[in-house]
Amino acid sequence: MRNSSINFIILLLMGIMFSSCSTMNKTQKGAVVGTAGGGAMGAIIGKASGNTAMGAIIGAAVGGTTGAIIGNKMDKQAEEIKRTVPDANVQRVGEGIIVEFSSNVLFGFDQSALTSSSRASLDKLVIVLNEYSDTNIEVQGHTDSRGSTAYNKDLSVKRASAVVNYLTTKGISGRRVSINGFGESVPKYDNNTKSGRDQNRRVEFLITANEKMKVQAKQQAGK
Repeated sequence: MRNSSINFIILLLMGIMFSSCSTMNKTQKGAVVGTAGGGAMGAIIGKASGNTAMGAIIGAAVGGTTGAIIGNKMDKQAEEIKRTVPDANVQRVGEGIIVEFSSNVLFGFDQSALTSSSRASLDKLVIVLNEYSDTNIEVQGHTDSRGSTAYNKDLSVKRASAVVNYLTTKGISGRRVSINGFGESVPKYDNNTKSGRDQNRRVEFLITANEKMKVQAKQQAGK
């Protein structure tokens, strides 16, 4: 009963923050999330939703007017990614962006080497990432539940590393990017179905403001 109550509260809170505020745009929601949430809120939502990317972005939010300014910049970047990279799933969350590629877009089955078609997809994303250079990028690798935990963890790291290595060859500064491999530990979809397993084999990009963007947004907010 207690766990059910906690889950209900979390889901209710998420609903209020991401759905109920119908009069607020995504930029304004980002300001609210940052002010009210912070690291604890990000951790709660990330765990509750099985979405580590969402949790990390919310946890890193600045909030307030500064966060709203950052959110406005992220709105523009997200729309450009949607136009430029149609085979990616793009989601605006708080003050950041999640770009999700299914692994079958980037890799062959059980492989960690990028295919020629996946490099073409990443080339499209690189165009936007280079245009909006005042951002940090975390690349997260995930797998389905088949195979051992250790093997899946290693595969997820190799895939995220392959993506990051390719980005740096295309001019993305290594200082902007980081790698995280979660293996099978954070499924977003149902591993009991083929479709769910296919979707869980994914690579996600977390795009957030770097310190330069935060300082500029703070200065703009103070005017």
